[in-house]
Amino acid sequence: MKNKSKSVLEFDKIIEKLAEFAETSLGKEEVRKLDISSDLEGVQFKQKQTAESVSIIIEKGAPPLGGFTQVKEYVKRGSVGGIISLRGLLNCADSLRAARLVKNYVLLNNKEEGSYGILEDLCNGIYTNKDIEEKIYNIIISEEEIADDASPELKRIRREIQLKQNSIKNKINQIVNSSTIQKYLQENIVTMRNDRYVIPVRKEYRSMIKGIIHDQSSTGSTLFIEPITIVEMTNEISDLKLAEKKEVERILLELSGMIGEIANEMLTNQDILRELDFIFAKGKLAISMNAVEPKLNDRGYIRIKKGRHPLIDKNLVVPIDAWLGDEFTTLIITGPNTGGKTVSLKTLGLFTLMGMAGLHLPAEYGTEISVFSAVYADIGDEQSIEQSLSTFSSHMTNIVKIMKEVDEKSFVLFDELGAGTDPTEGAALAISILDTLHERRIVTAATTHYSELKLYALTTEGVINGSVEFNVETLSPTYKLSIGVPGKSNAFEISKKLGLSQNIIDKAKRTIETDKVEFEDALKQIEENRIYIEEKKSEIDRLNEESRKKHSSFLAKERKALEKSEKTINEANYEARKIVESAKKEVAEIIKELRKLNLDMDKDKVRRVNELRQSLTEKTKEFEENQYSDQIFEDDNYDDETPLSNGDAVLVRSLNQKGHIISDVDNSQHVMVQIGLIKTKVKKSDLIKIKSEEEKKQKTNTSRMIKLKTSSINPVIDLRGLNLDEALLELDKYLDDAFMSNLNEVQVIHGKGTGVLREGVTQFLKKHKHVKESRLGTFNEGGDGVTVVTFK
Repeated sequence: MKNKSKSVLEFDKIIEKLAEFAETSLGKEEVRKLDISSDLEGVQFKQKQTAESVSIIIEKGAPPLGGFTQVKEYVKRGSVGGIISLRGLLNCADSLRAARLVKNYVLLNNKEEGSYGILEDLCNGIYTNKDIEEKIYNIIISEEEIADDASPELKRIRREIQLKQNSIKNKINQIVNSSTIQKYLQENIVTMRNDRYVIPVRKEYRSMIKGIIHDQSSTGSTLFIEPITIVEMTNEISDLKLAEKKEVERILLELSGMIGEIANEMLTNQDILRELDFIFAKGKLAISMNAVEPKLNDRGYIRIKKGRHPLIDKNLVVPIDAWLGDEFTTLIITGPNTGGKTVSLKTLGLFTLMGMAGLHLPAEYGTEISVFSAVYADIGDEQSIEQSLSTFSSHMTNIVKIMKEVDEKSFVLFDELGAGTDPTEGAALAISILDTLHERRIVTAATTHYSELKLYALTTEGVINGSVEFNVETLSPTYKLSIGVPGKSNAFEISKKLGLSQNIIDKAKRTIETDKVEFEDALKQIEENRIYIEEKKSEIDRLNEESRKKHSSFLAKERKALEKSEKTINEANYEARKIVESAKKEVAEIIKELRKLNLDMDKDKVRRVNELRQSLTEKTKEFEENQYSDQIFEDDNYDDETPLSNGDAVLVRSLNQKGHIISDVDNSQHVMVQIGLIKTKVKKSDLIKIKSEEEKKQKTNTSRMIKLKTSSINPVIDLRGLNLDEALLELDKYLDDAFMSNLNEVQVIHGKGTGVLREGVTQFLKKHKHVKESRLGTFNEGGDGVTVVTFK
């Protein structure tokens, strides 16, 4: 009965789906052995395997299992001294390679040590031998060919064979092309018979050609003769080929012996790789279904959150929420036909089987399943023609078997319990079966149309109703499962929508007992109220979520703006100090060099140096004044002394937001401030007045002067007419000014002349700290008379 239950719940289809993700035939065999387990720790271990495979596949991509095959037959042959075939050796090499790659895939480059404990333990047992692997690949080219370089002897033999064959070809071509011989030939061609070179000789000229006859034409008019002059040469080739075969066998025996020596390791690898292929298949299936690892328990509690039946198209399946086994152990699902009752029931059963088999479930996080001793299911039309049993008899046969086998740790599912017979008797029988299971606290889920079972669930503690929704207006199911609310069959409403006469419907209603009609009407009212409440709850949740997001976004933007402002000010101050200190050091070095040059220069040069030095000093002083005047802190925009008044622009310090006072400033401690579209009451002590534009005007003049100054730097300097020393002083000062002006590129005109000035400028630029690179100008830029400089 247990295996039949797996079949009706379509667990076998899940296994076939899982097998599609296995890379190898051995892995597929392992998948098809998959079964459920009732051991909680064992199931937890299997779920952990799947979780690790999901994580590593997401992190590193698909595992490199390609090439792994069955090698048991080959390694056993090698271990007893036999010769393994070329194909067998290649398969052994492929398996060694797959083992090495998978081991590296799992063990190397992990985020942290031990992050894939189960997989790492498996891979630590993998044997690798790259030397044997590469030796086989280097020697065996394909399943039919061994490389010439497999051994020096093989290479020598094959070279001799090639030389002999070339000699034979030359010799037999001479014979064929001989004018004396041609008249005896049927055609001027050379062909092969029994691996021997032969020529087609007319039968009547047999005596004219000495040699061995190897074949004749179908008519007998042509004889294929091997000329006697090449017989000996061909015999030598045959001897060489025998030697070649013997050497190949020796090489294969050597390789086979190497595989035989590691036979046990190879077989262990095969078992580990088979297991890894199976585990990775579970991970790939979970990823394909967007599945999650379920929580596990052994107390019969099941909770499915947004569960999607894995065999229904993911674009069509409707997620369900269902739970049982805690406050209630029996769930009775009601509703119209085609409403999704059976799918809901199958989802509960299939999820339980998948979870107990170590597979992840296509649901949301928080899904939990229990480990049961067995899962029993009576689902679908079980009418048996062979046994001449009705649908009811067939179902009852299954139910009898279930009731005999079931225990307190089982999970039981019934579809349309009691159907197929007299409704009154069927309902009574269904209630009796459910009550028997309920008394034993066996977790049970059942679907039904009977109102009696709905009433039983309402009046029995530990039993609860469930229903699938049906839209009467569109005559279509929503497939949504609701726990705690009994469903309505809607037979009258559906019939009316389909066009059945109202008279017939009214007559049908009169035949039903009054209490049953009232019960159905009560169910309808309960269902309408439930749907209305759920819609309102969803709307409230949506509005709350939107409000929370907007509030969080406002706070995040406010925090980000404040941090950005403080960071910008700090960075600007730091950079300014750095630039000034750097400039001071540069000026000091230049002045120091100028003082040294005073000793060796004439009066004109000394005068020129003093002028340059004075200019540098003034520029440095001016730069410092401008630099510090440009370090305008945000506080310079505010006025702490002038009293506040209505209409003043202010900064609200606690919010770091600007606004305007929109109320009179009286003796109270608070004023109204408008910040954007928001009006709020703020303490006066929390406000700072923002200076007017006239007050800021003076502050901005200094910045404007600096901008005008830096923008006036010419991107071209002309050094023609200066000697080298004067030119380098001018160039050094110009490069500093140009760099400070944020120019990316400048041109230095030095002319062609004798080349002294050009060479000196080139050497100077190579060592200058602001220069990234320099090059001579192109034809359009002035050629060799100009150097183009790019700044760092």
